[in-house]
Amino acid sequence: MIKSMTGYGGAKGEKNAIAVTVEMKSVNNRYLDVSVRLPRSCLFAEDAVRTAVAGHIARGKVDVFVTVDSSAADQVAVHVDEALASAYLKAVRDAAETYGLDGTISAMQLMRLPDVMTQEKSDADRDAVFEAIGAVLDEALADFDAMRAREGQKLAEDIAGKLDGIAAMVDAVQARSPQTVEEYRARLLARMQEVLADTAVDEGRILQEAAIYADKVAVDEEMVRLKSHIAQFRHLLEAGSPVGRKLDFLIQEMNREANTTGSKCSDSEIARIVIDMKAELEKIREQIQNME
Repeated sequence: MIKSMTGYGGAKGEKNAIAVTVEMKSVNNRYLDVSVRLPRSCLFAEDAVRTAVAGHIARGKVDVFVTVDSSAADQVAVHVDEALASAYLKAVRDAAETYGLDGTISAMQLMRLPDVMTQEKSDADRDAVFEAIGAVLDEALADFDAMRAREGQKLAEDIAGKLDGIAAMVDAVQARSPQTVEEYRARLLARMQEVLADTAVDEGRILQEAAIYADKVAVDEEMVRLKSHIAQFRHLLEAGSPVGRKLDFLIQEMNREANTTGSKCSDSEIARIVIDMKAELEKIREQIQNME
């Protein structure tokens, strides 16, 4: 299936109490260029994300944005500094005895004293974060590929239609080419008869000149090669991605054959057809720049 180099994909999900959002977008590029943006705490997953993306796209500039919220998966541990708590209790009792005060203190009051109770937060396990990112990334890549496939199908259909038009132009050139030789022979004969008046015209000479002209303007080889290129083009469109570079090379060859045909023929009708053909080839070339 033909795929476009431009596309967008995204997904959200939660696994192991870790919420992950992945967004990705791509634009045309000659080679593959993947840029990954992750939270600093998740940079360990960058290479894996890059590798996964490279498995889905052959060329293009791809930006991947990943956000991770692992707060729900973080574990909180509470610690009581018993030595400090004992010191506080002793100080309270000593003060109560010295000043004749009530020395009772509740457990809650004791815990509220500075540094008696501390909390320690441990980050979510790396393996759990890695697994959560991978699961959501797979969904985002599927969405990304689906959009690129839809765009690629539209490109392929448009190009196929233009190829049909070019094939018809090739047939028109092949049909017109023999007529140009016959018209040249008729013009040459008429001119010779006008110049020589009553003198007999050498038919053999006329045929020889016509043969030379026919050889000069013959485009049979160019038309055969163009037909072959069109058949290869259609085959590659059916073969699927990645074929962008091959199609780019093929369109250059087709342009070369069209230019050669235009330079050989002095016939206005063929010249018009060649101009239309080159215009269609240029449109196809522009479309190919969007293909993977």
